[in-house]
Amino acid sequence: MTNPLLANTELPLFSKIKPEHVEPAIDQLLQEARAAVAAHLEATQDYSWKNLVEPLENIDDKLNKAWSPVSHMNSVVNSDALREAYNACLPKLSAYSTEMGQNEPLYNAYRFIAESAEFASLDVAQQKIIQNALRDFRLSGIDLDAEKKQRFKDINQELSRLASQYEENLMDATNNWSKLITDVQELAGLPESALAQAKQTAGSQNQPGWMITLQFPSYNAVMTFADNRDLRKEHYQAYSTRASDKGPDAARFDNTEIMDKILALRHEKAQLLGFNNYAELSVFRKMAETPDDVTRFLEDLADRSWRQARKDLTELRDFAKKYCGIDDLQSWDIGYASEKMRQHFYQLSQEEVKTYFPITRVLPGLFAVVNKLYGLAITEIKDFDSWHPDVRFFEIRDKNDLIRGRFYTDLYARPKKRGGAWMDDCVGRKKFNDAIQIPVAYLTCNFTPPTALDGGITAAGRDPVPPSAEYTALLTHDEVITLFHEFGHGLHHMLTQVDHLGVSGINGVEWDAVELPSQFMENWCWEKEALELISGHYQTGAKLPDELFNKMLAAKNFQAGMMMVRQLEFSLFDFKIHRDYNPAKGGRIYEILNQVRAQVAVVTPPSFNRFAHGFSHIFAGGYAAGYYSYKWAEVLSSDAFSLFEEKGIFDQDSGMAFLTNVLEQGGSRNAMDLFVKFRGRKPTIDALLRHNGIAA
Repeated sequence: MTNPLLANTELPLFSKIKPEHVEPAIDQLLQEARAAVAAHLEATQDYSWKNLVEPLENIDDKLNKAWSPVSHMNSVVNSDALREAYNACLPKLSAYSTEMGQNEPLYNAYRFIAESAEFASLDVAQQKIIQNALRDFRLSGIDLDAEKKQRFKDINQELSRLASQYEENLMDATNNWSKLITDVQELAGLPESALAQAKQTAGSQNQPGWMITLQFPSYNAVMTFADNRDLRKEHYQAYSTRASDKGPDAARFDNTEIMDKILALRHEKAQLLGFNNYAELSVFRKMAETPDDVTRFLEDLADRSWRQARKDLTELRDFAKKYCGIDDLQSWDIGYASEKMRQHFYQLSQEEVKTYFPITRVLPGLFAVVNKLYGLAITEIKDFDSWHPDVRFFEIRDKNDLIRGRFYTDLYARPKKRGGAWMDDCVGRKKFNDAIQIPVAYLTCNFTPPTALDGGITAAGRDPVPPSAEYTALLTHDEVITLFHEFGHGLHHMLTQVDHLGVSGINGVEWDAVELPSQFMENWCWEKEALELISGHYQTGAKLPDELFNKMLAAKNFQAGMMMVRQLEFSLFDFKIHRDYNPAKGGRIYEILNQVRAQVAVVTPPSFNRFAHGFSHIFAGGYAAGYYSYKWAEVLSSDAFSLFEEKGIFDQDSGMAFLTNVLEQGGSRNAMDLFVKFRGRKPTIDALLRHNGIAA
């Protein structure tokens, strides 16, 4: 049988892909890619878009379409064999990427096109691809001597390996810890849905009782609802020390050395390229002009938010002492006391809210929101190849019945699946032989899986009876927001009208603007008109009561100051460990983190907390010296949504303006230019502060 990774089918053949297919396929594709690049460079010296850039995009596309399902499956159905195959290919792919970036004949060919008469006749997207390529040649070390080029290549390979090891350690540490509880009274306070999930987890391992884990839905339920303070502390300690030198698995999956090596190598890489530090290198390709711009932005937000955050914490401490009997509020008490406080002052229970957000209403409702905004119709496709039974597949069509994109959803937490939520590129849009390659996205979350709630597992812990109700997942409102967020990324990828892969969809978008479409979508989760589409009681279908909606609105900015400074803490920490790295002193990770906390935080975690050991966004993701992007994009998204607040949340003219000026443009133009074209001016911070209930 043909290797499924070499079949070049329209969609990946997930069920046929085996670990033994991976390395042979990648080896063959890399060999073919090198030969093809050399052949195109040798075929002529009169280089053009048609005889060089377009063929190279096709080469990259073929390689990406083989690697994408491998990388994705490694994240969502991880196994030892797949992990081994994945890691065997990382250095090969890194070497190829660096080799292309340091290929002087290829660099000169791109320069030839940029300086030719043809360049002026190319469209905006084509010009941007060539300009980006010339920039990226520099950032790949094209100007370095032979010895430094080799060192640059070695650094990239090692960084790739270390990032993978960091993520694997975190996944293994998360999967390794669990606690079986045989007396349900130890779980007093947990809602029935969380108990049902814990019992289902225990049952899946043929264990009696209830099992809690470090999968986020389980952890969050304990930290929010468990009356047992000792249990909360134990669970918090296990979660906050994952992949570190502390906690129940101390040193077994430790990321300490990996983190130090990553920071050292990034700093060395930046200096090889002529930057003072990695923060400068990171900002070079973003909307921000200098590192100082970033720190000023973050510190200004912190100054505006700190007083409100301090007030939030003081009120929580007072409440915990008066109503929860907690005299010394600790990190493992905050979620629990906050939920009690929310219920006390707003009579708002997250568990009650969940009953109005079954996935069977939220997902169709999300599609209805998108239809009202952009005139898009989304339908499910039942016959498709998948990697897991939870996966669903959908198609997007526009008003003219043209297919605009397709996407997979994989929404529930499970073992051997990386935590968090993300959108990723499966297939990118490009024009090929007068046909359009339809973009395809992965939308991955880690929500609580469906459980039998009605007639099923009860709070008293009786065995399940034959279920009389549909098994359906009930989402917290935060999970609804997460789904909208990731779908915003998906729309950015799928709705592009750019025909050239290098800047279609999310490709080529400045990293501190890439969160704009995702955070923009979150706003509809708070609007009554939209909530009528995405909510309905899971048993009766009754709409979200006005009284409950008003409570949600009243509590929207509950502890907004604390949440704001927490995100600013993460952003400043990320930026400063990269900006202030000193080879003579090493990473100083927790030293710098403590300095940042002293500057902006109001909550100081216990000394055993090892937050950075699980901060995969910056150590294994694409957010190194760029985590601030979330806050900057929140400025953009709040300001963008303010137009809908003025015109109406389903105003079609505004929806089409955002579609055509932002979503369809991909990375073909600078993000600030696209924002100004949509909004008519540059962004201001006012809407962000207003949405967070913080005085300007």
